Amino acid sequence: MRTQPQDIIARLEADNSRLAKEAILGEAMDEKLNEFFEGVRMCLDKLYTFGVQQVPTRSDVLSGQGLSWDNFKALADKLASRELTGHAARDAIELAMGVATTDQWNGFYRRILIKDLRCGVSEKTVNNVAKKKKMDHYKVPVFECMLAHDSAKHQKKVSGKVCLDKKLDGVRVLTVVDCAMGDVVSQYTRNGKTLQNFTKISQFIKNKALETGSRAMVLDGEIVSSSFQDLMKQVQRKTNVQADDAVLQLFDIIPLSEFKQGKSVLNQRQRHVMLKEYCKIFDGFDNIQVIDKVDCDLDTEAGQKQFIEFNKEAIDQGYEGIMIKDPDAKYECKRSTAWLKQKPFVEVTLEVKHVEEGTGRNEGRLGAFVCEGQDDGRTIKVNVGSGFSDSDRDTFWDSRSSIVGNLIEVRADAITQNQDGTWSLRFPRFKTFRGMEKGEKI
Repeated sequence: MRTQPQDIIARLEADNSRLAKEAILGEAMDEKLNEFFEGVRMCLDKLYTFGVQQVPTRSDVLSGQGLSWDNFKALADKLASRELTGHAARDAIELAMGVATTDQWNGFYRRILIKDLRCGVSEKTVNNVAKKKKMDHYKVPVFECMLAHDSAKHQKKVSGKVCLDKKLDGVRVLTVVDCAMGDVVSQYTRNGKTLQNFTKISQFIKNKALETGSRAMVLDGEIVSSSFQDLMKQVQRKTNVQADDAVLQLFDIIPLSEFKQGKSVLNQRQRHVMLKEYCKIFDGFDNIQVIDKVDCDLDTEAGQKQFIEFNKEAIDQGYEGIMIKDPDAKYECKRSTAWLKQKPFVEVTLEVKHVEEGTGRNEGRLGAFVCEGQDDGRTIKVNVGSGFSDSDRDTFWDSRSSIVGNLIEVRADAITQNQDGTWSLRFPRFKTFRGMEKGEKI
């Protein structure tokens, strides 16, 4: 008897071992369970969405006769294309649920529609197994955007003709605009997590896109506000805090079709011209802005002076630093030396391993986070005891059990080496938590 998809999900859910999960997926690939992996791809592909907020769980005792994969896929495609929305989508989902068996619906079909397999399997897990098995047709698209390297590690690249812009202290947001989709506008973090918190901005973009018949594009930028902490709370959807002054600062643009392929046709300079032209539709709306770029030739004395002045101005104005970009480089969905970041301090992302109680006036509340993590091949171990308000210390201490395992952003003056070969930080201070779930950086 052919293995059922929901049975594979149940096995994956029951074993937390990475190797065990990979073995289970490998067996499914050997068995050529194409329907299972097609469903996995639907679920894990961040750009394949269904436009539904709630999908009911089947709880009745009597099970349906069974819903074929072809019929479920037809439903999923209609939801993804927004042929079915609102009440029509709800009715179609309920009809499909009534036909499916309870195990089939709850264990597989519903999980696809809610975009959560709930079994500890990510795109990376599936793709690692597919690579080992040389079965690339089972690979899942990974949501990636262009990321910068640290200029301190690539000084030879800091030369010649470059574009400079100021580095924002906000949250990276990829805004997908596609008039062919019912939602028209979807916003994602750098990891592909859907954002639904900045409706004022997204609704304005949607209205203008529909009004002008916009091409399918990806707008790359950062959301910034006067309070970084409040902004992060809003992104994480953990409170009712609203960053009313949130502004989407845009620094790049790429057609959606090219974004899916992982590389642009146009270079940096050409894309900036395209971005400014595209954003004319947002004129008069202060919550969307285009970041100015400055051309600079670092091989000249005048260019060196311009670079120093631009960097100083950015720091004086409260920016994180500056970005140094190759004007001839294509947008690539990966980390690239075509983009370099230069900061007056270092920032690393570390995992909280332990929460220590304070002493003196901090007795009975947070003293420090004991942290560890990797940065550019270096193992960093450090206690982070500054950067917290009094209310932070109370709140974090009360929720210490849930904090362990989370990632935090730590700012420091420098990375230093310990006698045991590990690395530490000089004057580390807490900046913020970095994710909606444990182990996630946004």
